[in-house]
Amino acid sequence: MESLGDKLRVARENKGYSYEHVGRETNIARRYLEALETEDFAKFPGEPYLLGFLRNYGEYLGLETDELLSLYKAIKIQEQPIPVEQLLKSSPGFPKFLVVLLIALPVLAFLAGSVYFIFLRPRTRGVESVQAQIPSEYILEGINMERRFYQGDTILIPIGNERFKVELREMADPLALVVPNGRAELSLGGNTDLDLDGDGFADIRVTLADYDRTSPLSGALIRFDTSLQPAAAAGENAVPSGAQNQNTVIFSSSTAYPFTLQAQFQGYCMFRWEIDRRDRSERYFSRTDEISIQAQNGIRLWVSNAAAVRLQIIGAGRTVPLEIGAAGEVVVVDLRWLRDEDGRFRLVQYRLE
Repeated sequence: MESLGDKLRVARENKGYSYEHVGRETNIARRYLEALETEDFAKFPGEPYLLGFLRNYGEYLGLETDELLSLYKAIKIQEQPIPVEQLLKSSPGFPKFLVVLLIALPVLAFLAGSVYFIFLRPRTRGVESVQAQIPSEYILEGINMERRFYQGDTILIPIGNERFKVELREMADPLALVVPNGRAELSLGGNTDLDLDGDGFADIRVTLADYDRTSPLSGALIRFDTSLQPAAAAGENAVPSGAQNQNTVIFSSSTAYPFTLQAQFQGYCMFRWEIDRRDRSERYFSRTDEISIQAQNGIRLWVSNAAAVRLQIIGAGRTVPLEIGAAGEVVVVDLRWLRDEDGRFRLVQYRLE
């Protein structure tokens, strides 16, 4: 009869899995996988851990977990250190019913514990408590990141001079993310755009690329992408939430190219600008002051007095004047490239409420 360890090892080798591969998929450390295959049960911190790992490993290999647990119980029974006959011989004159009782109690306790862990305990929660991940924290560097996240993991998203935290709170269907302004949900293959800094404009797109809801311990493959900023995907307009319905097309082209915003101030004005959703600055300007701002994808403007500044956009050898508001009016304007359904790009001016 094939032993417990041999059964696990043969199943793993038949599938061509290494310890490292199984460890990544099940989150079981290699030393515990080797201990199960060599039946070295002393390496486990306790029997609940051993049973949890054994069940999870067996399910991953496609084996009958009840059969594996039966083989384990048979091994434990064979490992009883002192036979009953020897105990009876070594205790002359001691009441036999007490000897039987002392021997039976540990056996009954073991059987009761086995029944509980095999049949009565909540399987998902039990395995999760055995294999709880230590939460990790990541930082988004560059335009995007795709990696496997586990419950409690967080990622810091840099926007301007601040970092905003997104946490994977619940491994359910759908997944639940905790974001600075509340909660977001993700379903397999779906995505959601998050406004992290609360300015009414999406900062990052989050996509759930891979997730098995029947095996939450294997984690979820999530992609965080900031490349949606310069232009929406084909067929989308990606108008910022809070933007007015009307917009002005400044340039139209087959490609999105860098452009320059020139500002000439006619009076006292507080002027704030953000370039390509990263670099934010602000200054108080006076009459005759000038400034030029260059951007690849887009510029957002905050102006305390719309009539105190004259604006024009320069790109591809053309110059276009901009009208952003009336005298004394505080305005927020977004200048960004969008992509149409036909694949052409438009540099559009949005007035935000």
